[in-house]
Amino acid sequence: MEEVRKKLFELQDLKYREFHKNLCPNLDKIIGVRVPQLKKIAQNIAKEDYKSFLENSSDEYYEELLLQGLVIGDAKISIEETFKYLKKFVPKINSWAVCDVTCGNLKITKKHMKGMWEFLEQYINSNKEYEIRFALVMYLDYYLTEDYIDKILQKIDKIQNKEYYVQMAIAWLISIAFIKQKEKTEKFICKNNLDKFTQNKSIQKICESFRVSNEDKEKIKKYKIK
Repeated sequence: MEEVRKKLFELQDLKYREFHKNLCPNLDKIIGVRVPQLKKIAQNIAKEDYKSFLENSSDEYYEELLLQGLVIGDAKISIEETFKYLKKFVPKINSWAVCDVTCGNLKITKKHMKGMWEFLEQYINSNKEYEIRFALVMYLDYYLTEDYIDKILQKIDKIQNKEYYVQMAIAWLISIAFIKQKEKTEKFICKNNLDKFTQNKSIQKICESFRVSNEDKEKIKKYKIK
């Protein structure tokens, strides 16, 4: 860990640090290392001694925590081992950035769709902000298919959590679902149990997308809650 931390500080970009602190205002301990550089470090760790790193890694700095998530995705391990490490890691997620970058790197999901879906059940039913977001972003990254869209919309409709990063994840998910599974998502937007903020934010994100036609944007605006 001393070597890893030394490497992180060698790559420190103070301007980027201040920029990223504005994006993650709840985090104080940020070194200031860009994600592409963190991904390279994680890939090297995954090839060398990922077990020692994951068992002994520090959570003090944002980058150290994110490295853990990246290494879990990069390590050549079984889905069972992935679940073991994620069970330890997910409760430590403390920002949208750690959550979202980790999710995007869990490519093993594509080979174990059913198993990961079942694993995510504990987090979509959690009462913790970032655990719920973890499940939602995983849905967004891997499950917006014909086989899963109905299940996803049903789960979204039951979420009562009003934490900001949960609401924003739902809105983001719905906006991408509208692009990938338009018909079913449109019906959901017409009738659901979402709160006003999440419903309107979902519509806003759809309308901001370059992948949605002007005609569809005008149609969907009708469901904005005043």
